[in-house]
Amino acid sequence: MAKEELIEMQGRVEEVLPDSRFRVTLDNGHSLVCYAGGKMKKHRIRVLAGDKVSLEMSPYDLNKGRLTFRHLEQRSGGGSSAMRRPAR
Repeated sequence: MAKEELIEMQGRVEEVLPDSRFRVTLDNGHSLVCYAGGKMKKHRIRVLAGDKVSLEMSPYDLNKGRLTFRHLEQRSGGGSSAMRRPAR
């Protein structure tokens, strides 16, 4: 199957399953099981429940997908000084 025939979607990881699989709910409400794509596995990108992800699905099976990207959430900048180790 050619790459240009894949369906790209956005979703949120609901549950981390065994064997490097994830239960993802798409923005339209559809739920499916996904696995981490090759580059995500190669670079050991950790995916946790609650992460926003991009995924690819085959038009032939809409219940399975492949995670291709994990989007970073914006973090508040106020807690950086509290994370420093106190001077000794």
